[in-house]
Amino acid sequence: MQDQLGTQHTFEKTPLRIVSLVPSQTELLYDLGLEDNIVGITKFCVHPFHFKATKAIVGGTKTIKFDKIKSLQPDIIICNKEENTKEIVEELSQICPVWVTDILTIDDNLQMIHDFGQLFNKRTNAQKWIDKINFAYQDFQQFIKNKPIKKAAYFIWANPHMVAGNHTFINELLKLNHFENIYEAKEGRYPEIELKKIRLEGDPDYVFLSSEPFPFKDEHAFEIGRLTHHAKTVFVDGEMFSWYGSRLLKAFDYFKLLHSKI
Repeated sequence: MQDQLGTQHTFEKTPLRIVSLVPSQTELLYDLGLEDNIVGITKFCVHPFHFKATKAIVGGTKTIKFDKIKSLQPDIIICNKEENTKEIVEELSQICPVWVTDILTIDDNLQMIHDFGQLFNKRTNAQKWIDKINFAYQDFQQFIKNKPIKKAAYFIWANPHMVAGNHTFINELLKLNHFENIYEAKEGRYPEIELKKIRLEGDPDYVFLSSEPFPFKDEHAFEIGRLTHHAKTVFVDGEMFSWYGSRLLKAFDYFKLLHSKI
């Protein structure tokens, strides 16, 4: 089988012991019925909640405990191109096969679910999730089709201020929601920006402050709001905009609610 970076993997039997280094993919593996197979997760794998108490924590997404992972004797390690560095993947490859996902679009997401179904012999479960997501996706497209396109900026960090740019899953979901990302053409996937130039660089209708990875507070909203003139500043659930996998199903309902509030 081939992962989403094009790396070819051969397994003599279904991998049974899984280490997942990507929070959203840990949730997906659980939703596919693989709870008993997951032996290691990151400290950021917060869904399902009880995994914190029942699974070995092997570090973060960028800082891993190599020896701890090795001691778990995994058959496969699940990584992601954005979440985990190339160096981490190469180091982990000394332990066992490392399956790397690369998710920029909804189609990429559906392909990942299909791949996991094949990899872990959970084809029926995977197809159910694909069908549910496709149904909700089509329903949402009907919901959004007549809504006007508005300009938006999606902040992920403060001091320095960083935003979601092009070639990101966040940008894909902004477009799906009829939001034109004012920083889509800026160089870099998560460019650093000068707050005082926000009106010159796009003058957004909405400024979204994500709940992760930075914990934005009211004072940040006030600071940004002072410089954006007419823009409405909205706190949004970062998981709904940036987590792929099974979380996408919940995201469509969340987006409908968001549109009713703004």
